[in-house]
Amino acid sequence: MKIRIFLSLILLIAAVSQGCVSNKKYVALQADYNKSLDTNAKLKQSWQVTQQELAGSRSRVQSLEEQIAAAKSNAATLQDALNKCLAGTSQGNVNISKLADQINSSDQYIRHLVELKNKSDSLNQILTNNLTRSLTPDEAQDVNVKVLKGVVYISLSDKMLYKSGSYMISDKAGSILAKVAKIINDYSNYDVIIEGNTDIVPISQPNIRNNWDLSALRGSSVVQALQTKYGVDPKRLAAAGRGEYNPVADNNTDDGKSLNRRTEIIITPKLDQFMALIGKPQPATN
Repeated sequence: MKIRIFLSLILLIAAVSQGCVSNKKYVALQADYNKSLDTNAKLKQSWQVTQQELAGSRSRVQSLEEQIAAAKSNAATLQDALNKCLAGTSQGNVNISKLADQINSSDQYIRHLVELKNKSDSLNQILTNNLTRSLTPDEAQDVNVKVLKGVVYISLSDKMLYKSGSYMISDKAGSILAKVAKIINDYSNYDVIIEGNTDIVPISQPNIRNNWDLSALRGSSVVQALQTKYGVDPKRLAAAGRGEYNPVADNNTDDGKSLNRRTEIIITPKLDQFMALIGKPQPATN
């Protein structure tokens, strides 16, 4: 509320001091400001939703890895019990048969989980390789691609994507965005989050209050470019902004600030695919 009053006073003082700004101009400026506030609120809400979805995806990947470890541990326990039975008397013949069945079932379950995880990892690696090979040496300097915990991260530098201090997409970004869009369209079973990030230098632009606004608007600009110019299904896209609060380098150096001013395209399997990976129940061992 204080910020809104302060900005309104600035607009009023400017109008009085210049003497040539009409009341209609002032009302238009106020309307633009209010529209900016509404846009920012929607972007922040979208960011919160996408962060929750991404956190859920990462949690499910961790759950899958824990299930694989638990299944391997269970198989080792069953194998140890079987060995003890074999070393004992013939009284355990029935139990040996039951344990053998349980070990076999547990091994099948482990193979199922490992196969699904390997398939996901392989698809991610193919996706990464296809994008990397499509980039020219000059483009590769502004793009960093990595896979972390089953999620593909494509980091694009701000100097390549945007005009300085702006969220408007630059002309030279078209070639790289077209290649990224082709990868996204080729892998239709993945969802995509576009996440803007900034350094710690305050922004001073009309209708952009701070780095939160700038990062969210940059994420939204890339989302809209992928949709309108390159035909990516908007249902697969989400825009987010993390301001200056997700640095990957030291903001006390120019090189560090440059690395922190980035937009990340996060490509992750859809939530229903994660459910499919862990949806098959582990066989009972009792």
